[in-house]
Amino acid sequence: MQSQSIIPDLIIITIWKKSRIKLKKNKNFDYYKALKNNTDLAGRNPFKYIDIYLNRPVAALIVRAVYNTKITPNMITLFSGFVGILSAFFFSGGEYIYFIIGGVFAQLSSIIDGADGMLARAKNMTSPYGTFLDLFFDRIVDFSISIGVAYGAAKYFKDPDLLLLGVLAAGLLLLQINIFYLSRSYMKKNKTGETGEMRALQMWGILIFSCLNRLDLLIYTGLAFTIIINIVHIIHFIRLGRNKDILLIWRPDKSEKSKAG
Repeated sequence: MQSQSIIPDLIIITIWKKSRIKLKKNKNFDYYKALKNNTDLAGRNPFKYIDIYLNRPVAALIVRAVYNTKITPNMITLFSGFVGILSAFFFSGGEYIYFIIGGVFAQLSSIIDGADGMLARAKNMTSPYGTFLDLFFDRIVDFSISIGVAYGAAKYFKDPDLLLLGVLAAGLLLLQINIFYLSRSYMKKNKTGETGEMRALQMWGILIFSCLNRLDLLIYTGLAFTIIINIVHIIHFIRLGRNKDILLIWRPDKSEKSKAG
C-alpha cells in the first residue's frame, strides 16, 4: 500500500519542481514560499491536487502581476468577495447564458481567493485579521452563490421546490463548515483555511454543472453531499468523547491544580 502512494507523490513532486522553474522568473516572487503547506506534498488531502495544479498556478500569475504594487492581500480578499457576490447575481438571472457567466465568475473568485494568501506569504504580510477576513468573505460568497443558484434554477426550470432545496443545501453547507471547525477547536487544532482545497473542488463543480445547464442536478448533488458530510462529522465528534488522548488535552495538570488551590 505504501508503494502505491509514494509513486504518485514522486511524480507530483517532479512536476511541481519543473513548474517552479517557469514560475520563478521574477526573482522577487518565490512561488514555493507563497504556497500554503508547501512542505506537505505527501499529505492525505485528496483534493489538494486540484488546488495545486489548477488553481494555484493561475493564482500565482495574479500574485506576480501585483507583487511590486501597493495592492495588499486584504484588497485581493475584498475583490474576490465582490467577484463571488457578482457571480450570485448572474446565477439569479435564471437564463443559461447567465449560468455560464455565473459559473466562470464563481471559479474566478475561487482563484483570486487563493491569491490573497499567496501574496501575504510571499511578502511576509500574513496576519490574524487577514486570515479571518478571508474566512469571513468565503462564507458570504458561499451563501450568496448557493442562494443565487437556487433562485436561478427555480426560475429557469419553473420549479419552486428547487429554491427550497437550494436554501436547505446552503444552510447545511454552512452547518457542515461550523461543525468542522468546532470539532477542530475541541481537538485544539485551531488552524484555519483547512477547507480551501475542498472549496476549490466545489467551485469547479459549480462551473461544470453551469456549463452543462444542470443547476438542478447541482442542487440535488450538493444537498445529498452536505447531508452525508454532516452525518459523518456528527458521528466523528461523538466518537471523540471516547478518545482518551483528547480528553487529556482538556484535563488540567497537577501544577495548574496546585496553583488554583
